[in-house]
Amino acid sequence: MKIVFQSFEGRYSDSPRVLYEALPDRERGHDAVWLADPAHAAGFPADAVTVRYGSEESVRALEAADIVIANTHTDLEWTKRPDALYVQTWHGTPLKRIHFDVLWAPEGRLERLSRDIAQWDLLLSPNHVSIERLRGAFGFTGEVLESGYPRNDVLSSPDRLAVRDRVRRELGIPDGKTAVLYTPTWRDDVVFSKADRGFSLDLDVDAFTDRLGDDHVLLLRLHYMLTGRYEAAEHPAVRDVSFYPDVAELYLAADVLVTDYSSSMFDFAVTGKPLLFYTYDLEDYETRVRGFYFDLGTVAPGPMVQTTGELLDALQDLPAVSARHADRYAHFRDTFCELEDGRATERVLDRVLTKPAPRPAAS
Repeated sequence: MKIVFQSFEGRYSDSPRVLYEALPDRERGHDAVWLADPAHAAGFPADAVTVRYGSEESVRALEAADIVIANTHTDLEWTKRPDALYVQTWHGTPLKRIHFDVLWAPEGRLERLSRDIAQWDLLLSPNHVSIERLRGAFGFTGEVLESGYPRNDVLSSPDRLAVRDRVRRELGIPDGKTAVLYTPTWRDDVVFSKADRGFSLDLDVDAFTDRLGDDHVLLLRLHYMLTGRYEAAEHPAVRDVSFYPDVAELYLAADVLVTDYSSSMFDFAVTGKPLLFYTYDLEDYETRVRGFYFDLGTVAPGPMVQTTGELLDALQDLPAVSARHADRYAHFRDTFCELEDGRATERVLDRVLTKPAPRPAAS
């Protein structure tokens, strides 16, 4: 059986990685191939078979596959075999509007990506509340598996503390030092701008160092569409972990997450550790750039702040922040983390390896 894996257009990461690593215990004799970006080649294991994402070889691999497992659109010109199974894990619980629900997109982009959606056979949902949002946004009428995300299984694993210790050693973070993981999402108007617009962090990292000192380290994890594009990542106060293969391991290594509108908030909540929301452009993002599916202000399981100073105040008072938001945090987890019990991989492979006939092609 030929299986092709694709994560974030060429990384060894996310739910496809977890499913790939679990396969040998469930399926013998499979032939696995990864679509890989050379910039992320170091993240792949030495024995992984890879072809360059976007190459003619990658298209041939996709078109010969019995199963394709991807976590985002496979934005290439290819045609799935009629009897093949295309599993779309997707990559996050949607707060931000996606696909047909966005407020704006470059001309032709949604139509092009919809050709990929038309080939999906199975879509994973991380929780019950996201099912109709995913269906509606993608116009997807096929099977949705309410499974949770395989990528989050490690967050509930008995080995999670050992993983935390290993990753902190690898990153050079000693015991007692607070690791602040910052995961800003991308802004459509900046990424797709035709103008030569620079990128910068809207966070005063000098103030971060001055206020928090050597007791804290800022781990910057950029969205995959922004990796390597922020000049501020070279600041001595910032440790850029955007190329680190598995963000779930960073969740375990971190002591607190700072984000804005990234779906990382839903995954990190599995850990029970504090969440802070740096929403400096909230009104613009919600009303012009992208739009939301629900009011973040009434749901966020942590404080929403709009200045670096307010963020640093919260970071210096995490126990009190956690206590003030305990009830809302519990409700957030009940709503969005209901399936994150460490067994999502098992549920997905149980379904995928039965491989019933894919849905009929649209006429």
